[in-house]
Amino acid sequence: MKYCSLLIFLAVLIACKKPADVSIKDDVIFLSDDKLEGRQTGTSGEKEAAKYIANRFEEIGAKAKGTENYLQPFTFRPKTNPHQKVKYNVEEGDSTITGINVVGLLDNKAENTIVIGAHYDHLGYGAEGSLHRGEKAIHNGADDNASGVAILLDLAKKLKESNTNNNYLFITFSGEEMGLLGSNYFVKNPTIDTKKVNYMINMDMVGRLKADSTLAVYGVGTSPIFKQTVTSNNSKFKLIQKESGIGPSDHTSFYNADIPVLHFFTGQHEDYHKPTDDFEKLNYKGMQTISNYIFEIITDLDDNGKLPFRRTKNESDDTPRFKVVLGVVPDYMFDGKGMRIDGISEDKPAQKAGLQKGDIVIKLGDAEVTDMMTYMKALSTYEKGNKAKVVVDRDGQQIEAEIEF
Repeated sequence: MKYCSLLIFLAVLIACKKPADVSIKDDVIFLSDDKLEGRQTGTSGEKEAAKYIANRFEEIGAKAKGTENYLQPFTFRPKTNPHQKVKYNVEEGDSTITGINVVGLLDNKAENTIVIGAHYDHLGYGAEGSLHRGEKAIHNGADDNASGVAILLDLAKKLKESNTNNNYLFITFSGEEMGLLGSNYFVKNPTIDTKKVNYMINMDMVGRLKADSTLAVYGVGTSPIFKQTVTSNNSKFKLIQKESGIGPSDHTSFYNADIPVLHFFTGQHEDYHKPTDDFEKLNYKGMQTISNYIFEIITDLDDNGKLPFRRTKNESDDTPRFKVVLGVVPDYMFDGKGMRIDGISEDKPAQKAGLQKGDIVIKLGDAEVTDMMTYMKALSTYEKGNKAKVVVDRDGQQIEAEIEF
């Protein structure tokens, strides 16, 4: 009863504000509160989050566009091996889970519709994918991905009275952490005509903009106009642009349906998939700047009609396969020479060898490391039990250590 009362109290506090006054931070605080117990797919905490988002859509003025008002439930049986396909719409019973997409529409009576999405599920008390090594604990997922949902809601407020040459379909996806399940289900069971979808914008982990303002934008090759638009509207960020429409987030489901996509990401960090991903650590000023930037991109494209789709090379096809791990979180936003370490995993080879966050790996064994790909290719040559010399740049000084895999 105490759990329900606290949830109601938080919801009432936000409900007392006018929709325009509910901030990005307000939304993150509610969605990443302990009371939602990590929003794992199919749990009561995820259902409470879905209800909250539906209420926010209604307050903003987005119409219900799910199959049950704002909600689009889907029942599935989880995979028992990585090569198995998930079966949807199975009868409820043992080992079945019900996820819920939340869908709202700003209907401008336009010919085409822009989809704006973000997943809202997370890892509960530490589901598969957790990097936590300790006692059972709630994974609140403030950055992953309350941050994306909060920016989505901010964009909905901005678009309510502007850029009316398109309709806007806002979707918060369930089941992303289990394999992009909610977005995949929606694309296969859409509540609008997907042939009328202009393009899709996805936001996943957009809450940790760093001091150098590095922002990754994926999918810039999926329509010929994207690169120019993304670049010409940028005055705040150090952009890292990736052409591919394939990646580990929900934009992939739309790209696979021949829809142009843009995916925004501020990078991994040492709290990724851990209980320490809490609201206090987010950069809210940076999140507002990202929201404004995405709005400017949408505004620029408002009178361009339906954008052409273009297929891109799947960059993951070139990714080597590994038999060992170094035990680090790479800084995917680093564009200097080498591979910068953004976090160290406990009791793994890197920690045992004395490597530190901020070290830049410049050599692994006999291989020079100039970027992420050369690092991965070097790592893929080792097997368990092998040893290798690693050279890192630490504050301008080269330090050598021995790694045992």
